[in-house]
Amino acid sequence: MQIKKFLLLGIVCANVFFANAQAQLAGISGKVKSSSGAAVPAATIRLQNSSYGAVSDENGNYSISNVKPGSYTLSVTAIGFKTRKKTIKMEAGQPQNVDFSLEEDAHNMETVNVVGRTKAQEVNRQAFNVTAIDAKKLYNTTLDISGALDRVGGVRVRETGGVGSSFNLSINGFSGNRIRYFIDGIPMDNFGSSFQINNIPINIADRVEVYKGVVPMWLGSDALGGAINIVTSDYYRNYADISYSYGSFNTHRTVINAAATTKNGFTVQLNAFQNYSDNNYKVHIEAADVNTGAYAPEAVLTRFHDTYHNETLIANVGLVDKSFADKLLLGMTMGKNYKEMQTGARMAVVYGGWHRRGSIMMPSLKYKKENLIKGLDLTINANYNLGYEQNIDTVSGRFDWYGVFKPSGSSGEQGRTMTKYRNNNGLATAMASYRFNENSSISLNNVYNTFNRKVNDKENPANPDNNRVKKLSKNVIGLGYSYDLKDKYSISVFGKLLTQRSVNSDNGGGQPGIDRIGYGAAVSYYLRPGFQLKASYELANRLPESNDIFGDLENLIGNPGLRPENSDNLNVGFSYGFALNKDHRFSIAANGIYRYAHDYIMMTFAPNQNKNILDNKEAVKAWGGDAEIRYSYKGWLSAGATFTYQMIKNLEEYVNDNNGNRTSTLSPVYLDQMPNIPYLFGNSDVSVALKNVWRKGNNLNIGYNLMYVHEFWLYWPSRGQRDMTSKFVVPAQLSHDLNIVYSMAQGRYNIGLEARNITNERMYDNFSLQKPGRAFYLNLRYFFNNK
Repeated sequence: MQIKKFLLLGIVCANVFFANAQAQLAGISGKVKSSSGAAVPAATIRLQNSSYGAVSDENGNYSISNVKPGSYTLSVTAIGFKTRKKTIKMEAGQPQNVDFSLEEDAHNMETVNVVGRTKAQEVNRQAFNVTAIDAKKLYNTTLDISGALDRVGGVRVRETGGVGSSFNLSINGFSGNRIRYFIDGIPMDNFGSSFQINNIPINIADRVEVYKGVVPMWLGSDALGGAINIVTSDYYRNYADISYSYGSFNTHRTVINAAATTKNGFTVQLNAFQNYSDNNYKVHIEAADVNTGAYAPEAVLTRFHDTYHNETLIANVGLVDKSFADKLLLGMTMGKNYKEMQTGARMAVVYGGWHRRGSIMMPSLKYKKENLIKGLDLTINANYNLGYEQNIDTVSGRFDWYGVFKPSGSSGEQGRTMTKYRNNNGLATAMASYRFNENSSISLNNVYNTFNRKVNDKENPANPDNNRVKKLSKNVIGLGYSYDLKDKYSISVFGKLLTQRSVNSDNGGGQPGIDRIGYGAAVSYYLRPGFQLKASYELANRLPESNDIFGDLENLIGNPGLRPENSDNLNVGFSYGFALNKDHRFSIAANGIYRYAHDYIMMTFAPNQNKNILDNKEAVKAWGGDAEIRYSYKGWLSAGATFTYQMIKNLEEYVNDNNGNRTSTLSPVYLDQMPNIPYLFGNSDVSVALKNVWRKGNNLNIGYNLMYVHEFWLYWPSRGQRDMTSKFVVPAQLSHDLNIVYSMAQGRYNIGLEARNITNERMYDNFSLQKPGRAFYLNLRYFFNNK
């Protein structure tokens, strides 16, 4: 019912705005150039004494819409340039084109490291500990979102295999559901298995924002360790961006992004992508013939039951740039996926018949209006996932790593099932932000989420889950205030109220409710232009998710008794950008972190090690930091490196009994380093961009990336020897990637070649699961934009 109320509210608001949109407004557009004629990106264009403004794009273009008639002073500012102003008169329904030529400011050029700032650079200047990835620079690669994130300091993406495998993202050592995911600020909690960061191509995004530890109030979530916000681009209104790649292990990827917009603001937007892979890479494994018992301590075998594919379509239709709405879109997300299960939680457990199917069918509503009334911005979003998931395990017997099948009297490899279940999720968000003036604002945000699982196991009518009620509802409301004195200092303070109710019973009886309060603050101060200090703190809460409580009906067993975890999260850091001269530019950033989490939710093996289960630890303490340094020379050479160290200690002093009650027995792993978590890792990269290669307008880019992960404990360090024979250590890993991209006709046609893990190193991840070896990919991309 709550979802219906939010949808109805959005529709009513839209009708009211239509009815009151009587005054014809006008728009301003143009281009910002330097005195030499070069485009100036990230210039700030403002109508003085008003809330109207814009930022120029990478080509220097800008656009301001919905301007009321009247006389204005239009000013343009950009780092390294002198401010320019023009007086203009706006008349109803008559758009204007106003171009600017900016004169370089020699004094300012000595103190800054870049000319203008991109949107990603502006995000990095927030008071929060945040890193923004400029996704546009990766459009000609075959990376998905998770692959791009794996190159960010403090972030580790850990997958259980190849394309489409389960993943676990860690930010400064905190992982799993402590990390929340968003797309354009909308939580992705209910998107299902067909729409995850390790199957979303990087071309969907304009940038990807990584918030480490402290999460801004406007994201409206119970994140404990950080958040990922995928920001899509709506700058191009009439365009087509199509790419296809093929590579090792019979891997195919296709991406289509397109939009068409009329002069009166009617728009149709389309995003579609497809992934397919056999994932038939070789692994080093202990293997025994299921029939003869012949044993090989380290056989090299091909994965034979690991095919994955997914297809997803996102379509939106509606209006943009109207007086009553900057954006009013009705949309539908549809998709499906198929995944074969090769292993359990450990590679010692192998399957040959068990597989999963899933789908997403999600209608949505999006509304956004800046200056609904002067200074007030309003955003409303709502969606509901009607998709399903299905586990199919009907093989009566078991397989070995050679693919040999041995019939048995049992049904199913894990237990005969054709369980089909619907994780019907609904989500509604509303945010209102009011600007008192150019420097200060207040925001109110509310996020409501509902979950209802319905199970139908036709192969096992006696399955108690068939009739068990499994429901969950969660609401997060936040209030925040921010003050920002541009390029001097900023401060944000916020509070959150979190509530959750769940039902997990045959008679519909509810579990005890959960109510939590969180709060935090973030401050930033500039010692000098380009030298920024940051600090942030949050008392963060993470409520158990639906899969935590009910299980995922795959490799995770549900635990209805899980307690919420909370953490004191503290970040301190700095960033400094400077230039030795006009050719050599540097940027340095470093961040320190401290986390003290109570009732820490930890994943462990189930007793037979073929599944995982979650349980609470009394407390966990984490500290460490990450650093990044980058260098560029004349705009054609770029190099950088990131480094991360994090130490996470178990603070549960006494052992619990089988009922979860504390005993007087001292825990043998008290103060141990937490297992199965990398604690020392880093990345480095070098890229060369050569312009006008072979002919004018054709560019060649060559890039190299190195990834290193130091060895880390698989089990508790105080138990067992530090050797691979006993399998208590996941070994150190070093991989090298190379990519070459040739772009023609100003980027319209692109050909890319990639080589990953060139030296064919053994790569391991969660619980020592082996990842693909050496792989090669060819990527073709076409881009057209009708400005």
